[in-house]
Amino acid sequence: MKKIKITLFLLVLIGITSCDDFLSEKPDNRTEIDTPEKISELLVNAYPQESYLDFAETMSDNVFDSGLTNTLRKNEQNYNWEIQSETDTDTQAAYWDACYSAIAHANKALEAIEELGSPKSLNPQKGEALLARAYAHYMLVSFWSQRYNPATADKDLGIPYVTKPETVLVAKYKRNTVAEVFDFIQKDIEEGLPFLTNDYSEPKFHFNKDAGKAFASRFYLIKGNWDRVIELSNDLGSKPVGKLRDYAAYKLDDFQTQNMRYAKSDEPTNLLVVSPESYYARASYSGTSAYRFFLSGTRYNEILGAGTNIFGKSWLYSIYSRNSFVTAFVPKFYEYFKYTNVTANIGQGFLAEVLLSNDEFFLNRIEAHIMKGQIALANTELEYFMATRTTGYTATTDILTQAKVIAKYPVIDNEYTPFYALTPVQTSYIKAIAETRRRDFIHEGMRWFDVKRFNIEVKHEIFNQPTNILTKDDKRRALQIPLHASSNGIETNPR
Repeated sequence: MKKIKITLFLLVLIGITSCDDFLSEKPDNRTEIDTPEKISELLVNAYPQESYLDFAETMSDNVFDSGLTNTLRKNEQNYNWEIQSETDTDTQAAYWDACYSAIAHANKALEAIEELGSPKSLNPQKGEALLARAYAHYMLVSFWSQRYNPATADKDLGIPYVTKPETVLVAKYKRNTVAEVFDFIQKDIEEGLPFLTNDYSEPKFHFNKDAGKAFASRFYLIKGNWDRVIELSNDLGSKPVGKLRDYAAYKLDDFQTQNMRYAKSDEPTNLLVVSPESYYARASYSGTSAYRFFLSGTRYNEILGAGTNIFGKSWLYSIYSRNSFVTAFVPKFYEYFKYTNVTANIGQGFLAEVLLSNDEFFLNRIEAHIMKGQIALANTELEYFMATRTTGYTATTDILTQAKVIAKYPVIDNEYTPFYALTPVQTSYIKAIAETRRRDFIHEGMRWFDVKRFNIEVKHEIFNQPTNILTKDDKRRALQIPLHASSNGIETNPR
């Protein structure tokens, strides 16, 4: 299939045939989505086929200037919170397009279900389509809008929430407000959750029941609905034995096996896995693929070094380096390269990525308990989580207490400023959770979401240049609308 870019304005009834073939066919010759099997095939593409990990991680405070002499333009632009001039794989524009393409597939599936009379037998497909549509819109509003704040959400620019398949070649869209987008997402989540099923040959490649609840918990955490987060996560309990990532077992594997194992569908913690086109696994390589702005070997100790663990011990994560520790990394990514021409040595690289996991789900639960003032329960849960990440953890001595959390994560005035109020104790615990999440999802872009919702200031240093500071409420926290979208009428973000 010839590869083409699908923009927000060219999401024209994408079927399960080739995009080029589909758009060249007369309407009456196009594939009709008129059976459950065809709807299920359509939903395979209802997940973004591009990756956000690269740009999300690079914008966060996990990344430093390694001093490498080669500088990739997109890597530098992400580091400086600039609009990207490139539109190929692993860029902001590519992810924008991929999200709206995923939405188009979900909308077409929903339309087909409705045209078939919405029988109960198609409820699993309906549930998957609704959750997939909600997820893609959620990711778009998380990147291209300012953080959710109920006091301003009805005025803040959101993104277009698309609920119908395209019927014209070029459709003009108006940006919904952040409040409207969140209302639409919540509606899709709550309608779709009861319909989700685990009845797939490979459940981890679909919005199965647990994946749906994990995504919903992320959404309600952002909204501050702590009771709903706890309700959704009740099946995990306070000690989810066998459901979290087993880093002690990973230590027994070689480097390549760890890379391959991280995103495998049979890992108990992994709830939703995708394989978009991506070359992000090469970011730490030597040579021209290496990123100058990455987890620098000279600075990685600040994040993953001994003593940064809440028990004052080392993390269980395996840490590797290239270029004599110019860059450091935790093995998580295995690139599958599919050759399209072996003789010419060309093809496409695909990366297995974990979009949702029990690890995140459980941390969401702990955070909700903290916000409900249930500190003793949060201690139990956080201690259990940290036990699975701590080298030499000893249950009789490594006991998490409020005093220990406050001492490790003291309150710093105006450091964490979500839209809701925090007591001093809650502030220390929320910081503990955020710093734990920061390390657990290193390289995966998750830190950027906490930077936004907690309004954390980020300083990016560049050798021989002034430090670039992303201040609180900085307008650059909302990515600029891709050029090809703004040139077709999408309102840009203020700068």
